Amino acid sequence: MRDGTADGGGAPAPDPDRQAGYLDLLRAVGYREYLLFVRYPADAVGGIVVSLIFFGLLFFGGRAIAGQALTDEIEGIVVGYFLWTLSVGAYSSISNDIGSEVQWGTLERHFMTPFGFAPVAFAKGVAKVVRTFLISVVILAVMLVVTGTTLQLDLLTITVVAVLAVCSVLGLGFAAGGVAVLYKRIGSWLNLLQFGFVVLISAPAFDLGWTRLLPLVQGSALLQRAMIDGLVLWEMPLLDLSVLLGTAVGYVLAGYAVFAITTKRARRLGVLGDY
Repeated sequence: MRDGTADGGGAPAPDPDRQAGYLDLLRAVGYREYLLFVRYPADAVGGIVVSLIFFGLLFFGGRAIAGQALTDEIEGIVVGYFLWTLSVGAYSSISNDIGSEVQWGTLERHFMTPFGFAPVAFAKGVAKVVRTFLISVVILAVMLVVTGTTLQLDLLTITVVAVLAVCSVLGLGFAAGGVAVLYKRIGSWLNLLQFGFVVLISAPAFDLGWTRLLPLVQGSALLQRAMIDGLVLWEMPLLDLSVLLGTAVGYVLAGYAVFAITTKRARRLGVLGDY
């Protein structure tokens, strides 16, 4: 007799009639990301090595040219590079992933899921942000050892500020992904935008108030103050935190709106699955 429990009196058997929820989606996407990491470790390690080589060229080459001037600003460079690796990973997690789905011809499968494509893409983005954050922490640790720099590392403050800063980049990734669905081959433009993040992360140094409304700018400023000056989350001005939260939510919603408009147009033109 079957009474809904596993044979032998163990854990209850899964209910085949239960509809999967968003928590199940996040769990499945997170597990997929974990499998990709452990089954293809060479790719993950290669990404870390490339990032460290690029930083090594920046650090040692800059020190050879600028000397003490670069050494005096090394804390800000380390923090900025940490945020750059995190933001590039978050941005490419959506834009490049959608571009790959377009090329592989598997994009339409996501639109056929009960969740719809946008929630699936967002869940993938969240999973990749978690993975990128862990990798960026490893890169940060190596940078601190190489440069001999000491930073203030309050885990709660860094996590909250970095996540909110990266949310604005997720919005850009959504918008770029939607444009990729409509126009297909725009990889060169997607990669170009990644270098624009350097300008945004460096913007607080110019002390222009209006730039705080741009992606990454406010997050970069607060992350610098947290990791260099030791400012913790509850000591930050409420206005600064409000701007950070507002830009995070605003760019995510704006990016989602662009994604919805472009994918809807692609379906209306009948080019959703074409490449």
